[in-house]
Amino acid sequence: MQKVLILLITFFFSFTYSFAQVKQTDNEEQIWLGYFNQTRFSKRWGMWTDVALRTKENFVDQYSQAFIRPGLTYYLTDDVKLTLGYTYAWHFPADNHKNVTMPEHRPWQQIQWHTKYPKVKLMQWFRLEERFRRKIKNDDELADGYNFNWRMRYNILAQFPLSKNRFAPKTFSLVTANEVFVNFGKKIVYNYFDQNRLFAGFHYHVNKHDNLQFGYMNVFQQQAAGNKYRNIHTVRLFYFHNLDLSKKN
Repeated sequence: MQKVLILLITFFFSFTYSFAQVKQTDNEEQIWLGYFNQTRFSKRWGMWTDVALRTKENFVDQYSQAFIRPGLTYYLTDDVKLTLGYTYAWHFPADNHKNVTMPEHRPWQQIQWHTKYPKVKLMQWFRLEERFRRKIKNDDELADGYNFNWRMRYNILAQFPLSKNRFAPKTFSLVTANEVFVNFGKKIVYNYFDQNRLFAGFHYHVNKHDNLQFGYMNVFQQQAAGNKYRNIHTVRLFYFHNLDLSKKN
């Protein structure tokens, strides 16, 4: 079963990566930094918080986006979680708003689950987002009101231990992940497919609960016009901080 699962994941990653290579148009280089915290307060309740910052191009030229995402989590079991959250996003000056930052309000709902095998750990989630992006009047000014659309995300991440002490503190594991984004709503005409994020890298297990993740991610994104695409080569550095206060309580 484990071998079949790994083969399916590998095929899925290979397919999405090949698709991205065929469709690429503009190439960019970015750095993505992120801090992710999941804190469990009791048997059923916890909190999700993450913050992120992304550069724009050439790895270190300016900033493209920043996010803060708090959420309330309900634990169905130790391995299955429901989260209701909110994101505030800053879209820093870009092609269609060169001198002004566009804000975005983004409520979201998510189911996340973990599956553990002797030689691999899997994490998956489905996330539904409601995106309210401020309208743009011109390069220098925001307009009144917001553009709205829905977006669905599916993420799968696999960890493979690289030492005999599997997933123990001070060890490394190999990480592969893929996340697919799909848009829908009245405003979506040409880009129902939004983007695909393919990641390969490592986890350094700081302790039993925390991980430092680093590696390469390819982001392939279709723009709203439908005939323009972005292929982003990304250095990704994330810290995952997990706290369980339920045992103390």
